[in-house]
Parts: sequence; structure tokens; C-alpha cells
Amino acid sequence: MGEKVTTPKFRVSFPNVFKASAFDESSEAKFDVVALFEEGTDLSGLKDACEAAAIEKWGKKVPKNCKTPFHDGNDKDYDGYADATWVRFSSKRRPGVVDQNVQPIIDPSEFYGGCYAIATVNAYAYGGPGTKFQAGVALGLQNIQKVAEGEPFGEAVSNAEEDFAPVSGGTGTGKAEATESTGGLFD
Repeated sequence: MGEKVTTPKFRVSFPNVFKASAFDESSEAKFDVVALFEEGTDLSGLKDACEAAAIEKWGKKVPKNCKTPFHDGNDKDYDGYADATWVRFSSKRRPGVVDQNVQPIIDPSEFYGGCYAIATVNAYAYGGPGTKFQAGVALGLQNIQKVAEGEPFGEAVSNAEEDFAPVSGGTGTGKAEATESTGGLFD
């Protein structure tokens, strides 16, 4: 594993830092987070670490079509990705997650998609000639610090207080009442 690097500030997307998850049943569960770096952010420290990991593994013969961890956010149709570079950091080990005062964050709702953070990561190269995996360089997640609040991604279009009315005696139906059947598709 490469040397530990601290990232520039990024916006958090798809955080899975409290419980490991897998993309599908055949994938190994990992802890991960997508970092959204604003256009113009200096990513040279991360890129240098990735280059060093590639050279350590393959020397000057880096495989053709070597995958990079840096992706164009304009290729995704998600909140916050436009004009950003996105990078996924992952680990089999649960990262430490702390707040601005370096106190552990225990409540997962305090670390959400849309807040801002920095992380410590390490670059490593994988796959290549003679293996079944495509060659690439990735960034392993070590620890993460929330540095600022942000507008949460994927805000609900309504909230429970707007959808329902108080119920007396436990028999009310609230504002979202059932409609009468019109003999449609689902009858």
C-alpha cells in the first residue's frame, strides 16, 4: 500500500462509512464514499500518489488502458456531480469518522450525502498482465473527517408533517386518503 495522503475538501456522495455494502451478491462488502471535488481543486497530491503506486507495481511498463480513480462528474446524472471530478474511496476496514472537533461521529445521520469532508487515503495498483482483473489504480479509504455542513442530496419532495393530519382515537386516514376505484388497470 502506498503512502497516506490527506485529500482536499470534497462534497460527500453515497456514504457507506458506518456499514459495509456490496454492489451485488457476487461483490465483497466494503466501506466506501464518493468524493466530489469542485472544478479547479488541486488533485496533484492524489494523482502523484496514484502514479507512485503504478510505478511501484509495474515500473515504467504501466499496462495499457490502466483504470484511473478519477472520473468526470458530467458523465453522471446525480445531484452535485456536474462540473466535478468524482473519486470513490473504499476499504474492507471500517474507517474512523470524526467531526470538526475530531470527536467520533456515531449517528449515521450526521454524516450524509451533501456534507463536506476530507479523508486520509492510500493509493494502490491492482490487476494487470497475467491476472483476470483489468489493471488499475484505486484509493483506499483510511479515515474521514466531516468539515462542514451542506445541503443534503436527494431531499424528499414532502415530509410526513405535510402528508398527514393528526389522528384522534387511532381511526383517521389523514390527508393522503384512498381514492375510489375507477375500474382501471389495477382493479
